[in-house]
Amino acid sequence: MFKISDFSRFTRVSVKALRHYDRLGILRPAHVDPESRYRYYSARQVSRLQRILALRELGFSLEHVADIVGADASEPTMRRLLEMRRTQVERQLALDRERLAQLDARLRELDEGRSPVLPEAVVQAIPAVRVASRRARVPDLDNGVRLLFEAVELDASRAEVRAEGPPILIYHDRDHRMSEADVEAAVPVTPDARRCGRSKVRTLPAIVSAACVTYAGSYDQWTDVLRGLLAWLQTRRLAPAGPMREVFLQFRARDPVGLRLPREFLGERSEDLVTEMQIPVTRRSPPARR
Repeated sequence: MFKISDFSRFTRVSVKALRHYDRLGILRPAHVDPESRYRYYSARQVSRLQRILALRELGFSLEHVADIVGADASEPTMRRLLEMRRTQVERQLALDRERLAQLDARLRELDEGRSPVLPEAVVQAIPAVRVASRRARVPDLDNGVRLLFEAVELDASRAEVRAEGPPILIYHDRDHRMSEADVEAAVPVTPDARRCGRSKVRTLPAIVSAACVTYAGSYDQWTDVLRGLLAWLQTRRLAPAGPMREVFLQFRARDPVGLRLPREFLGERSEDLVTEMQIPVTRRSPPARR
């Protein structure tokens, strides 16, 4: 029998860790002196300790280690646990590779003397939303979008189905046009909405990954923000994967009272405007090696 200090020394496991394993019931001492409460371990326990250490090296939590060692897991059970752990490690590796790509992109921006997009862009999941919408190809983007939104908001107000939430503009063209643009103006409606005047009621699908950037102030900066966001995607090996959306978190309207618009989304001055740009994205495949 070995005292805990001796067992610790030749197994190269700290006394603190051995005591912790004892408290968790993973590796109890072979004998505890009833008077001194000294812990003693046997040489046969080394193999159990090495199994515990091997499982910890594979990334299993102490709770899982206790279950595996305590139940003396069968080969099928052990295979299932190892496969589950492998899936977790693969998922973590994918996240770490994405973080590494973002760090490399930020370092390149600093090396090239380019400031990162301000405000900073982020990749997020966008939930599905029930909307009423109208889609058209408009000769002039600014005026055409305004007229579309007014028509949809009027339909939603008359049908009494307008839900709390900001209006959304969807660009269906692959290129970003200022004239003859194919756009869709959408406003949130209640989940049970079925009809809304001449506007179409539908559910905008969720987006698994979207690059999002929020900017405040006039829409005159739209082109610069879009150009910056597209450059941000390129440096991070991300590619657009669907129609771009603009969410108007705070906007101005000509007749907010008549249209019964949600007051929390209304602003009076250009500097009060807040807009979020969203581009669905997918990761580009790395270039093939020759």
